[in-house]
Amino acid sequence: MKNIFIIAFTIFFGMISAQVAIGKTTLSSPSVSLEFGTANRGIILPWVTSAASVTGAVNGTMIYDLTDKKVKIKFASLWKDLSVDAAGTTIDPLTSIDGTLIQNTVIENTNAKMAIGPLTSTPGILVLEASDKAMVLPKVASPHLNIINPSPGMMVYDTVNKQLAVFNGKVWTFWK
Repeated sequence: MKNIFIIAFTIFFGMISAQVAIGKTTLSSPSVSLEFGTANRGIILPWVTSAASVTGAVNGTMIYDLTDKKVKIKFASLWKDLSVDAAGTTIDPLTSIDGTLIQNTVIENTNAKMAIGPLTSTPGILVLEASDKAMVLPKVASPHLNIINPSPGMMVYDTVNKQLAVFNGKVWTFWK
């Protein structure tokens, strides 16, 4: 019983700091709410059936829209495409190049939510609530060369070109 109490106590006070490191043991700054390690990996955005189906989204919300296979951000109350390429098309995100199923059809749990910071009513799967902290994306040197099998909706910070890199299922798009 004593061990259970100690574990619960440790977990509770670990969550109070509202800072999380994934793939590393320390954060680079007290202004960071979520930071990733240095492995050649990215963060995958939530896949939604369509941007129109995301109700109550606030500016800054990021998604991978399965309707048109695009990474989008809610910006100035509209959805802005972050994965534009010359052809404007991508592969089917649910099927890999060899035709095998990547993600099974599942029913979304609309009540699922994880917050880092004070839990509010802001909609989202992972909500970073702190007003004085930010998320640091996974940092990858030349992700188009070093991430062997990226998934649609993947985002990283390209440390060579110093820009946001977004993979839409077919090509990487880079944003300064």
